[in-house]
Amino acid sequence: MSKADLQKPPREFWGYQYSGSLRPSFVTKQLRMPKGTLLPDYALEADGASACERIGVKEVPILQGAELEAMRMACKLGREVLDIAARFMRAGVTGDEIDRVVYQACVDRKIYPSPLNYFRFPKALCVSANEVICHGIPDCRALEEGDIVNLDISIYHEGFHSDLNETFFIGACDDDSHRLVRTAYSALYAAAQMIRPGTFYRDLGGAIQSEASKNACAVVTTYCGHGVGKLFHGPPKVPHYRKNKAVGIMKPGHVFTVEPMINLGGNGGDRPKEGALLCTCIVFATRLL
Repeated sequence: MSKADLQKPPREFWGYQYSGSLRPSFVTKQLRMPKGTLLPDYALEADGASACERIGVKEVPILQGAELEAMRMACKLGREVLDIAARFMRAGVTGDEIDRVVYQACVDRKIYPSPLNYFRFPKALCVSANEVICHGIPDCRALEEGDIVNLDISIYHEGFHSDLNETFFIGACDDDSHRLVRTAYSALYAAAQMIRPGTFYRDLGGAIQSEASKNACAVVTTYCGHGVGKLFHGPPKVPHYRKNKAVGIMKPGHVFTVEPMINLGGNGGDRPKEGALLCTCIVFATRLL
């Protein structure tokens, strides 16, 4: 297949109405993990669904002792993989190439990349550029000067998932891009200052939305933070907007993500202001209380 063919949108996107200038490219075949890798329950399922998540756990798990140490190690390994991928974030590199880097980093550490086959997701990480809010599938599109690109990396180690991401500037980016990423970071920081036993999960949203509003940005309300550990996605829900109805109080041993997703412009809705050049940034952290 020629380079030009790799850059063409796949047939299933023909006629699709895009919200911005970004276009999908060819997605290469899904890679398989080596024999002997510890697999999550969805890894070999045809539909990629997790039987454990189907049970519908309502209580936030409390980790302690050996389980907490395994979770800490999962977070450490996830950060190592993210740092390795970060070295390749430059113009000309494709999302597919970053996927292969992350895949190999996981193989080297004998860990499983959590997104792989999760509800049939075909890659080892999410690569979300510019107007992609989240969960972008790594493809053969080359990163371009001026892009902002989020890498969302989750790994599975000794029965525990960790979940991390970071947004990167590709070369020289405009002022709006810097304002957007700075706002997302400030929103995360403001929420992180509140994380302690006794805090209501619902209260984080107000701090996040305040940071977004004062920088003329909007919070994406469709997605929220979540519990992570034995389940890739579990309780609690952690909304990023004020006046939400999240249930629960933080307790020692809770493990969860805070992942504010921020748009340029707009009045609090999920879509950016018409004509916004770069409109999406995601930052989140895994916290161990």
